[in-house]
Amino acid sequence: MSRISELLDRASAATRLDDFGSDSYREGLEILVFSADAQARLNERGRAMFDGQIVDLLSRRLEVEHWYALHPEIDEPEIVAPLIGLGLPRTGSTAFSCLLAEDPAVRFIRTWEGDMPCPPPESATEHSDPRIAASAQRIELTNQYFPRLKAMLPLSATGPIECQNFMAYDFKSQTFLATARLPDYTRWLLHEADLVPTYRYLKRVLKLLQWRCPPSRWRLKNPSHTAFIGALDAVFPDARYWMTHRDIASVIPSVVDLYREMSGPNTDALDTDHIVRTNIDWWELGMQRLIAFREAGQGHRFFDVHFATFQQDPIAVIADLYAFLGEPLTDETRRRMAIWRQENPADKHGRNRYDAAALGIDIAELRQTFRFYSEYFGVAEANPASSGA
Repeated sequence: MSRISELLDRASAATRLDDFGSDSYREGLEILVFSADAQARLNERGRAMFDGQIVDLLSRRLEVEHWYALHPEIDEPEIVAPLIGLGLPRTGSTAFSCLLAEDPAVRFIRTWEGDMPCPPPESATEHSDPRIAASAQRIELTNQYFPRLKAMLPLSATGPIECQNFMAYDFKSQTFLATARLPDYTRWLLHEADLVPTYRYLKRVLKLLQWRCPPSRWRLKNPSHTAFIGALDAVFPDARYWMTHRDIASVIPSVVDLYREMSGPNTDALDTDHIVRTNIDWWELGMQRLIAFREAGQGHRFFDVHFATFQQDPIAVIADLYAFLGEPLTDETRRRMAIWRQENPADKHGRNRYDAAALGIDIAELRQTFRFYSEYFGVAEANPASSGA
């Protein structure tokens, strides 16, 4: 039995389902598994983690297809004019998306939904669903195993999460790159893969989530959308975007440090040089694609947020975003945002520390590589300190 067949059979056995829907996921799955087996240098723990992740994602896809087979009407309502956050990672985008999620009139992917979207959530139980406690427990276990991760990537079971998991149901997602060395898969994903079916599948899952649990004014966020802006636009042609910006010297070292933390336990041969090169190449090309998209008459759909400005007065920046959207920012939403801000200071879980030079990153060379980005968006150089976002 082939590796792929074994993984598919494990997912079917776990769910007692066998309809994976369209075959759009197959190419990515095959390249991913080959790259992991041949190039990732996984240890025993890493191999178990990787296979478990693949089976879980296949299982979730089976469940999505099962619910659509039972209720084809899920597909009828559209996803209209979502607001999507993109840009570079580690730029304050997590805090920004958490503040946006405090508006009770909008919908976002909650962490517990990202873990397990089926059965589709219901309004009557959305705050008491047992998956919330299960997700909180997983987060706590993760933080115990990765004690630095809480400061690097704070999560809550009911807070917003990125689109990565749902893109991974189609096996075209940057999420795999954070935990394993996958050069062939990375190259294919960035240069050859067709992400249009992936974003169609993302929309498929969003429709399922909103079916019994409105509202349907979506707020999404995923920095890696930057590299696939053309495909994203093909599926969400009425989307509007916010972009967070920060000195690249505070971005790439932080991402590399995060990848090292997440992938380190999975290998006995951690390749930091590969992590550095992968991230520089990914975000350089992604930003070039995004600037070209904006220059092609799409700039009016974007709202830009500079890290320092946001840090100084986040509610004022969000008020400007609401004005850009032509939507009301109510007193209740302002109050909720202010409370979230007060309860979640940047150093709530400590400050993450990293050394760019020790990671093999030349800051001067890095800034020169991304000068096209900093000049286009007017991003000022800052002291490349030691905290992520």
